[in-house]
Amino acid sequence: MTLEIIGIYAIAVCLLIGAAFAMVGVIGLIKFNDPMTRLHAPTKVGTMGIGMLLLASVLHSVVFGDGSMHELLIMAFLFVTAPISAHFLAKVSIHNRTTETPPPTSRDGTWSTLNSPDTTPGPDKPD
Repeated sequence: MTLEIIGIYAIAVCLLIGAAFAMVGVIGLIKFNDPMTRLHAPTKVGTMGIGMLLLASVLHSVVFGDGSMHELLIMAFLFVTAPISAHFLAKVSIHNRTTETPPPTSRDGTWSTLNSPDTTPGPDKPD
């Protein structure tokens, strides 16, 4: 078995794993009703599914001698921006009150942005 054949098998495995994650994400996006649960499925596809597809592309370029590493930059950008955009979408869902309100905490009532902290000075608060 040559190195090229092993590379082809690795590419095929990465493509199958990426396609499976994409399929599960699409099914989750269609089946879930609440915006917060719908948000969970595409974020996993964005990290694992697209990551595996891009890894297959990197392996293909290495095995067949093209040597393109653009996919690594795309993966790095995707892994940095996907959680941030998911966080913003969740915050919008909370602010629009289209989802269930998070439970209160025992220590602080301002952990989510639903309750803004009281900034008015009072007798027990310093200026």
